[in-house]
Amino acid sequence: MLNGILWKVRTGAPWRDPPERYGPWKTAHERPRLWTADGTWDKILAEVIVRDDAVGEVEWVISVDSSVVRAHQHAAGTRKRGRTATVDALAVEGAGLGRSRGGLGTKIHLAVDRRGRPLRVPLTRGQAGDNPPPPPPLDGIRVAPVVHGPGRRR
Repeated sequence: MLNGILWKVRTGAPWRDPPERYGPWKTAHERPRLWTADGTWDKILAEVIVRDDAVGEVEWVISVDSSVVRAHQHAAGTRKRGRTATVDALAVEGAGLGRSRGGLGTKIHLAVDRRGRPLRVPLTRGQAGDNPPPPPPLDGIRVAPVVHGPGRRR
């Protein structure tokens, strides 16, 4: 299943066009959305960071950058009854969706190590600045301790 998701992202092909060896297209389409909602992608990234840090592969020099991604015109949903089409009515709580000069969008922040491997990928509203007071990409970068059998943690 993961190979089907990676194939789609790499090629940019429509979801309905994966080779048969990757299984049903509907499953490959729904799985990334479900994994995002239940935190599976975050768990996978955390596990990769732990394993790389255990063998000394993570170089703890962190670079941070961000990019704004425009949202589709229907991303905000329908207008709520009795509300006007204001910025607050269009912003969706918890979805990282906000209005900027270019319209609705999401800002993707990325914190990477020296080799360019991701350590944290938080989302904020489109109107958020690159460096808000507590930098969101740096909050939450932690490496869980590795336990090698009985004894002290590393």
